[in-house]
Amino acid sequence: MSIMRCEKCELIFSNPQPSPNSIQDHYGIPEADYWKHQYFDIDLNYFASPIKKAPELLNSTQLNAPEPIKALDVGAGLGKAMIAMNSAGFDTYGLEPSETFREMAISKMKIDAEKLKLGGVEDLDYPKESFDFITFGAVLEHLYHPAENLRKANEWLKPSGIIHAEIPSSSWLISKLLNLYYSFRGTNYVSNLSPMHMPFHLYEFSEKSFRKFAEKNNLEIAYYKIEVCTLYHIPRALHPIFKWYMDLTKSGLQLIIYLRKK
Repeated sequence: MSIMRCEKCELIFSNPQPSPNSIQDHYGIPEADYWKHQYFDIDLNYFASPIKKAPELLNSTQLNAPEPIKALDVGAGLGKAMIAMNSAGFDTYGLEPSETFREMAISKMKIDAEKLKLGGVEDLDYPKESFDFITFGAVLEHLYHPAENLRKANEWLKPSGIIHAEIPSSSWLISKLLNLYYSFRGTNYVSNLSPMHMPFHLYEFSEKSFRKFAEKNNLEIAYYKIEVCTLYHIPRALHPIFKWYMDLTKSGLQLIIYLRKK
């Protein structure tokens, strides 16, 4: 298996893609093998940043409309983002490809079964121009065909609607430093897409990845930022210096991006 990087859009991916080739092999596992009791705790501050940002980016007509913002959570998992958006006044729907996760969301988190469909974007359908806001939080890096998923989701989005995604950045400084270390040792190893354990990371993205996609699909980048997140492999005393530099150079771990439908 080789790790490839697109020179035009900075997308990083493995070639060939690792197996398994089914989302059920990633997430269709017994409850006791994956979840701890505290995973089911409800935190209404969960997903707070997108809940605040989405209304800011939607146009004034939508914000002043009598109907609430209609949202779709792709890969809803246990439904925590759905609960938080509902609490903030959104009219929230979700889809979840894992039977196990969906069952837990309904039975333990009390998600409305009518609003949480079983399946992935490629398996399901909604009427065109149904949603104001569609979120792919920590999802796209796990999909074998993220571009196709985004294209289909864009059909479900209203004009001027927003698609949100949070994904690993292909410009992460720590990964670059580890790759430099491997190179000095005379190996061809890289740290990108590591560790390769379930659930697999199949891609790393850059702002350019989404800009190229947006240009071809009637979208524009409404807002993006890169967050440093946890500093792995770095002594704690050096964290302030690395955080400052990573903020300055936009070389943090997580890319957060909002696409607007034209």
